[in-house]
Amino acid sequence: MPTLFVIIPYYDEPATLEQCLRRVVDSNLPADWRQEIILVDDHSGPEGSRCADEVVSKLGQEGVGIRLERHDHNRGKGAAVRTGFRSAIRDAGEDDVMIIQDADLEYDPRDFRLFLEPLAKDDADAVYGNRWNDQRDDRTSIGRMHELGNRMLTAFSNMLTGYRISDMECCYKAFPLPVLRCIIDDLDEDRFGIEPQLTASLSRHGYHVTEVPVRYEPRGFKAGKKIGMADGFSALRVMLRERFRRSGDR
Repeated sequence: MPTLFVIIPYYDEPATLEQCLRRVVDSNLPADWRQEIILVDDHSGPEGSRCADEVVSKLGQEGVGIRLERHDHNRGKGAAVRTGFRSAIRDAGEDDVMIIQDADLEYDPRDFRLFLEPLAKDDADAVYGNRWNDQRDDRTSIGRMHELGNRMLTAFSNMLTGYRISDMECCYKAFPLPVLRCIIDDLDEDRFGIEPQLTASLSRHGYHVTEVPVRYEPRGFKAGKKIGMADGFSALRVMLRERFRRSGDR
């Protein structure tokens, strides 16, 4: 039975962590799939760290497949994602898949099924989520600016990689083990630059990426959102650097 490894980078989000994890547990995967959760605590403060311990212990006692990895200092989302990937690779089989899930409530794990279908049919080597697939008119002005910024970064990434992706910055990205094993040594971004770096690495190796529509409920900075304008400029820097990088270069 193949396993979906859910990699969750976490940093001081105690208010949403348990609800997020329970949504993951209730994601209703296809009957022939099992799930393993890898929570990576990126050196949260005392309250956040205590919450992670308590929730992981509680879910483990309920029979949920879950493990907790920890950083001894705060390193960033990209570093936490890499730690989760390497933890999964140690135990994964050739048919297993890894997907990234944020520790807040912006994304809906019920969409996991959508990522497994094209991989099972060999229609893609990796699958990205697309948040901008709907035409809702209820977005705030800040939300529209966030979308515009993401679309601009995605367009620039597409120009450099040759992909025709709609939402390069989407958290939801799924990779089969053989693909992840091939690109893992290309990854060294510690913050949000991990998103364009993943995309650039897939392109460099010639992998085919497809997208599926996902549900998305954005949160604001008051609710704990961490990405900012500086990360947008950092993403541009990463994309330009990766354009001239060879696989395995550091």
